[in-house]
Amino acid sequence: MDSDSSFLSDLSVVKSASLTSVLEKELERLILTGELEPGARINEIHLSNRFGTSRGPIREATRSLEAKGLVEVIRNRGVFVRRLTVEDAIEIYDVRAALFGQAGRLLAERMTDELLAQLTRLVDEMDVIAERGSFDDYYPLNLAFHNLIVMSAGNRTLAAEYHRFVNKLHLFRARALVQGGGLAVSNREHRAMLDALASGDGDRAQMTHWRHVALAKRRLIAASEGSGRVD
Repeated sequence: MDSDSSFLSDLSVVKSASLTSVLEKELERLILTGELEPGARINEIHLSNRFGTSRGPIREATRSLEAKGLVEVIRNRGVFVRRLTVEDAIEIYDVRAALFGQAGRLLAERMTDELLAQLTRLVDEMDVIAERGSFDDYYPLNLAFHNLIVMSAGNRTLAAEYHRFVNKLHLFRARALVQGGGLAVSNREHRAMLDALASGDGDRAQMTHWRHVALAKRRLIAASEGSGRVD
């Protein structure tokens, strides 16, 4: 094979890998935003027509999503968006609590006035939205608040693992968790976390961050027992 042919072959591989990566990110976005709902079948023909590509890159992208735990392959049936059980979610909450607690401890040791101001603005905004009881407006800010804490803690491995578990929780539709004043309750816990971070006390910050996730797990259990499901 001459150099030009070799280059073109290598370029083809790069283009294929890039396309697969782009499709993986787009499919992940569709899953995490709920456009592809838990239990939905991944229709390769429909998606290949939608994205103007062959089915091969779609199939490769779903394999990567399977490794992330976002889809599952059911033999002789196809690929489906994974549906979490209450038990699955509880186990993830336990691991998430440990990771988030550690993030709080690390962040308390490196907190700055600027970062504290950013976090405070988010909590102030969530207070206003909580009074309206708007889950759809509250949820993105809630994600941004937690994400800012984890990404500012200074540990890339912790951040990667934390987001891997949080992404799985997107598969578990938990709107019932914010009923009965749940938004305001959650944001009071955010305030306690802010106070602990501002104090610079790593032990206190770790406890408030861990407790926030532990209480969210308790609300999940209560909601699932009270309604028979969490939707």
